[in-house]
Amino acid sequence: MSDGHTAQPHGTPGHSYHLVNPSPWPAVGAVAAFLTAFGAVHWWHGGTPIITGIGLVLILVTMFVWWRDVIREAQVEHAHTPVVRHGLRVGMGLFIASEVMFFVAFFWAFFNAGLLINPGVTVWPPATIHPMETWGIPFLNTLVLLSSGLAVNWAHHSLRHGNRRGFIQGLAIASALGILFLSLQMHEYGAATFGFRQGVYPSVFYMATGFHGFHVTVGTIFLIVNLVRAIKGDFTEQQHVGFEAAAWYWHFVDVVWIFLFVWIYWWGNSGGAS
Repeated sequence: MSDGHTAQPHGTPGHSYHLVNPSPWPAVGAVAAFLTAFGAVHWWHGGTPIITGIGLVLILVTMFVWWRDVIREAQVEHAHTPVVRHGLRVGMGLFIASEVMFFVAFFWAFFNAGLLINPGVTVWPPATIHPMETWGIPFLNTLVLLSSGLAVNWAHHSLRHGNRRGFIQGLAIASALGILFLSLQMHEYGAATFGFRQGVYPSVFYMATGFHGFHVTVGTIFLIVNLVRAIKGDFTEQQHVGFEAAAWYWHFVDVVWIFLFVWIYWWGNSGGAS
């Protein structure tokens, strides 16, 4: 969100923008990303996973210290003026827009295979595939995730009205429901009767729902971090961009899951293209 960790000293030209000092974290993050990608290719061709592990650890360290510095800029240096906060919101919005297009690719693949089925294939999913029961765990997970979204809204409403206790409770409930969702999805995968390599349907199913699960994991961590900060006394009624980013991300995860449930679990399981 910000490419540095300390604000310019007092006495800089009078404006509302935050001019940050040089920071090592962009360079460290770039090296970490390279090590992760290079190490993964090396590992998949029979090499050692050590390089990938080092890269992943560096990525996690970079994320922690960089975001720690952004929080310091806001809480200690008071560098996040209204115009800076607006820029952070725009950046988060553009990031979510790019994530939308990421999932569009999976839905495109699913509909391409389901509506433009190959000659000789008359049903979708293929007859050899036994899809998940729509109104079992997928429907339960839908209720869980929508409930978590309501908890986030409650937390936001509480914060805007100075109710710190409600804010913390809402975040705690949303985080717990996120963990419950992931637990149910892992159980669902364990009960699946088809594997990733058994055709187009399983491949797209696991890619779409698996990456959504990854986003739920990231979002849950995001909420837990905000919960810890809330307990420590961070965020005010007027300044809570970090929480807003988490809330937007969580609602994005909710919307993607609704599309997954309707089109993959419901329509895709009903022979809609047969």
